[in-house]
Amino acid sequence: MTAAPVIIAIDGRSGAGKTTLAIELAARLRDHHKVSLFHLEDIYPGWNGLAAGIQRYVSTVLPPLRRGEQASWTSWDWEKHYDGEARRTLPAEIVIVEGVGAAAAAARPMLDAVIWADSAEEDRRTRALDRDGGSYEPFWEQWAAQEQEWLALDKVPEHADIRVLNRADGSAPADVLQALRYLPALASVLVPELSARRGLTLRSERLAATPDAAGLFRVLYGGSENAVWLDSSIAQSGSLPPAPGTVATERSRFSILADDGGTFGQVVRHSSGVNRVTAGTATAVTSGPFFRWLDSVWGRKAVRAPEGYPCDFTLGWLGYLGYELKRETGGVDVAAGTPDASLIFAGRAVVLDHLEGTVWLLALDAPDAEDWLVCARAAVAAASATIPGCDAGAGNGAAAASPGGGSNGVVRSPVPNSAVPVSLAPDSPAPNSTDLVFIGRDTEAGYKRKISEAQHEITEGNSYEVCLTTSLTVEIAKAALDPWQAYLALRRKNPAPFASYLRFGGLTVASTSPERFLRIASDGGMRAEPIKGTRRRGADPAQDEQLRHELETSLKDRAENIMIVDLLRNDLSHFAVPGSVTVSRLCEIESYATVHQLVSTIDAKLRPGAPRAEAVAAAFPAGSMTGAPKISTMAILDRLEDSPRGVYSGAIGYFSLNGATDLAVAIRTLVVNAPRTGADGAGKAELTLGVGGAITADSSPQEEYEEIRVKAYGVLSALGAEFPDT
Repeated sequence: MTAAPVIIAIDGRSGAGKTTLAIELAARLRDHHKVSLFHLEDIYPGWNGLAAGIQRYVSTVLPPLRRGEQASWTSWDWEKHYDGEARRTLPAEIVIVEGVGAAAAAARPMLDAVIWADSAEEDRRTRALDRDGGSYEPFWEQWAAQEQEWLALDKVPEHADIRVLNRADGSAPADVLQALRYLPALASVLVPELSARRGLTLRSERLAATPDAAGLFRVLYGGSENAVWLDSSIAQSGSLPPAPGTVATERSRFSILADDGGTFGQVVRHSSGVNRVTAGTATAVTSGPFFRWLDSVWGRKAVRAPEGYPCDFTLGWLGYLGYELKRETGGVDVAAGTPDASLIFAGRAVVLDHLEGTVWLLALDAPDAEDWLVCARAAVAAASATIPGCDAGAGNGAAAASPGGGSNGVVRSPVPNSAVPVSLAPDSPAPNSTDLVFIGRDTEAGYKRKISEAQHEITEGNSYEVCLTTSLTVEIAKAALDPWQAYLALRRKNPAPFASYLRFGGLTVASTSPERFLRIASDGGMRAEPIKGTRRRGADPAQDEQLRHELETSLKDRAENIMIVDLLRNDLSHFAVPGSVTVSRLCEIESYATVHQLVSTIDAKLRPGAPRAEAVAAAFPAGSMTGAPKISTMAILDRLEDSPRGVYSGAIGYFSLNGATDLAVAIRTLVVNAPRTGADGAGKAELTLGVGGAITADSSPQEEYEEIRVKAYGVLSALGAEFPDT
């Protein structure tokens, strides 16, 4: 008897390509493991024998294999239509069982992983008949009816750890192998495969170019289902750049453009304790906290940065963490209407260095890396030739469809999603104000009443500062808005150092955030830069200076800011080297296109060996979006707001393969939720804008209400919309 093997079942309807998938997956696993295969078609007793075959398999094959013993079983002779010869299946480190019923309810307690192979019905029929010819065709309907009856009682797909769309392009085995690495039950046996994550080679090219970032993103990722642009939009806004050597310069230096394409491309979505990681055609589903999952895939140095490369992003995960992840950091569990986290894994990306006027192309070494580098090089050249002020882009070897995705849009240019050179064309405008009439979750009176309730909590000693928020929402026809055009309007109106455009299928996040939540550098340096205190920009220089001075000298705003500074000092201290937490800037004014802000900077040094994902969790969500003390104040906010915040108040940024992270607070952020309902673009899109402010004991309800109007102005005015008059 050998050690108990890991048993992986591949199930699915007939013709879903289970046999080929099992054989090719076994071949890949044999690079590091001994693998045994069992095919259920060898044991079914005839064309009406699905149920009996499953029973034979469960009773004679699985139990001995589960014990690490050989399984002896009786095969079926398909020519004689009777029991055939006695056979045996030897145990191995990994055993793959495949066939209809491989993951039946009676079998599942003996399995370590279940894979469900999906395929369109016509493809299944064609594949099955091509393989088995005339012998199967007379029995196709009979067998299909048995499958239907079985699946009506046993919902196997709902119990699958991995679901794979098994196309005929040969991609499924590699995708499934990627997905298997995320299953905790297989972690001990797949050590060699998991180690490959840390043995990556990074290829890079440095180009002297200053492409139009919007045009470049459109060229490279206009047709991508999932894509991220971390956009230091101040650099290309046409406004005066930050002074060299300042904190603002450091924040505005780099832009990162990527999607989930290529050999290493993946996307993860987390909702209410469930992680769904998609690698190509395969999706792995696991239960557990998001930050624990993040710790399993990020925090250790997996690549070495190219020589002379100045940015801390060396490929990795990019996207957002939603506010409701607070359930893992001391907050109450609240369900959101959007995923609690969505991230792509970028195995290749473009990094723009706005300070040096250069472009870095990064790609993990893979068979498709060279082709992508050629394509990216051409895209950079095309976007560098873009007419100034034109945000569109085009180039050789890349799609130039609108990055809004699908066919929804205000004005759609007839550009095919193909590798054909196209001409540059100006982008369409944002919608008219008549198209976007936002409705507030709270009326003015209702919001002011909540301010008074927050002040009561402060008086009772339950909080010092309550960061109360509300939301503005409008539902429109999907065809009435192109999220891409909306983002371009936002970045023109309100450029910001942490602007971003994220697309995850039908969910788009368009942010012009000025606030850094947390940075952890590859060398362990930590920095938080909370914003508390806001004034609108003046209509003329004199009024603008007056408003700036008013903010600078406001005792209330300084008090709000300092309370959050104290909170963040505590958050960083949990994983910092003792004595390393310092406040390098306190209550300094930073001015943006539509507002003046009061900003502070807290620095620290991460303890050597400290888990980086846990360090992020210790500070999440940003104290500037909760108040202090954090945990008790989050409970107050749950009661007062009585609604999830979703993406708003969370974080947007990256988790790099060298252990670095840089995250912005998700404020000044428009969320467009337009579920994909068909190729014709029909259906509704919901636009949501979150706004809020810090409430203290001496807050004026009227002034606080005016502040959220000021904060909403930058986004609403770019869309041609107005704050609800309620």
